[in-house]
Amino acid sequence: MNSRHQQIVHWVNERGHVSVSELSQLTGVSEVTVRQDLNALEKADYLKRVHGSAVALESDNVGARMRTRYPLKKRLAEHAATLIADGEAVFIEGGSTNALLARTLAEQRRSVTIITVSHYIANLLKETDIDVVMLGGLYQKSSESVVGPLTRFCIQQTHFQKAFIGVDGWHPQTGFTGRDMLRCDVANAVMAKQVETIALTDASKFGQVLPYTLTGPDYVLSRVITDDTLAVEYQTALRAARIALDLINSDETKQTSSVASA
Repeated sequence: MNSRHQQIVHWVNERGHVSVSELSQLTGVSEVTVRQDLNALEKADYLKRVHGSAVALESDNVGARMRTRYPLKKRLAEHAATLIADGEAVFIEGGSTNALLARTLAEQRRSVTIITVSHYIANLLKETDIDVVMLGGLYQKSSESVVGPLTRFCIQQTHFQKAFIGVDGWHPQTGFTGRDMLRCDVANAVMAKQVETIALTDASKFGQVLPYTLTGPDYVLSRVITDDTLAVEYQTALRAARIALDLINSDETKQTSSVASA
């Protein structure tokens, strides 16, 4: 994904609906070029084309999101699974790629305990042998997750070696951000425990700014697992912030590989 494509995805996700003519003005290229860009981005499942416009794909429906860019998300999840040792307890927050991580661990018949706030993940694992600890809280029907003060208390009283969270956006000026205040509160409660916390997300989220902050002065993410279309300037900024970065091949025809940097 080039820088113009990243800008288009950012504007569409931020506004929900942007016309071709407006995107032409914003990017400084012709409408013909914008339509070509939108065709490529729709084919890669970054957005949806409608007559004369582009609309965002974002939805809280985890099952629907899992089908978006599924091969890439599966490779991200499979890499994340290699970071988990047998016998560990791991917190998996929610979202489509994290759900694939949980399913990968179950398929590999790993002897790990999954602690989660996601009813979707818990239900996904109900026919498997993997141990699941479901935390309590206020049930969000749209995301199928629990949130709120009770969830924060449960996190404080639970112990795990690693945590995997989803992010909605990242920008050099704001850091990691999310679109839902209560789900960000869950992620912040996890990071406040100062265990190894890993963001699992594709590169389309970078460059976007959402309303709610995900990191603070006393707690930060340890590692980011994303794909190799991430812009070089963003890679440099993440590494400068002492965040380990694992880049996974975005091309499913190539063998999966990763590059980790402290």
